[in-house]
Amino acid sequence: MKSLLTTAAALFTTFIGLDIAQAAELPDLGGKEIVIAAENTYPPLQFVDPKTGEAIGWEYDAVAEIAKRLNLTVSFQNTSWDAMIPAISAGEYDMAMNGITIRADRAEQVAFSEPYMRSEMFMLVRADEERFSDAAGFNSDNDLLAGAQPGTTPFYVTVYEVLDGDEANPRIRLFETFGAAVQALKTGDVDLVLTDSTGGEGYVASNPGMFKLIGDPMGTEEFGFIFPKGSELVAPVNAAIASLREDGTLDALNKKWFFDYKAEE
Repeated sequence: MKSLLTTAAALFTTFIGLDIAQAAELPDLGGKEIVIAAENTYPPLQFVDPKTGEAIGWEYDAVAEIAKRLNLTVSFQNTSWDAMIPAISAGEYDMAMNGITIRADRAEQVAFSEPYMRSEMFMLVRADEERFSDAAGFNSDNDLLAGAQPGTTPFYVTVYEVLDGDEANPRIRLFETFGAAVQALKTGDVDLVLTDSTGGEGYVASNPGMFKLIGDPMGTEEFGFIFPKGSELVAPVNAAIASLREDGTLDALNKKWFFDYKAEE
């Protein structure tokens, strides 16, 4: 018995030592104040709670935990998608979050964190849509229209994988925000919106009986936070993301926002 207790105590001490060592790897940024840009139109990553008017979502929870672990003081600024990358590039904000796909062309303007989430692209349509079930079916009917937000991954997937590669194709209706494109889909002004599975599942869950996802996935994308080039925040945030992944926090956030929140709604 004494041997077992001694072994258990030793293991407990070892585990505590590992926790302390892992915690010590995260820098203390001394309450540094940073401003983060967000658009708040991308459930369940970030959106305005219709019940309270509060901006909530997966990314808000993740950033709150990152700020806690790094000792950061965070404030948020609502910013349109079109303005977000240029504003970060110009140093107007310290960081931005918006389910931003990590891409080489964007990395020429801003610095990316390590990916915190991986998602696949799908076709979001109205729940009663029966005229097409895949990209080929949509492309073959010239009466069908797609909604897209210019400069986004869904826009380019729509152009090059669903339609004919012409960025000025008249079958594409452009919208300032992703939320506006989804609203146009809801009212019948367009017939398709391309979205990653993350945002698509959020809209399906929060609008019962209104939308559905169809077709095969059109490739995989990874999401990251963005910063001005040369930002000293990148390395600490990357370390914090790694710690969230290692201790299961990212999995817990996925459960909260992709399963539990849907059940509540």
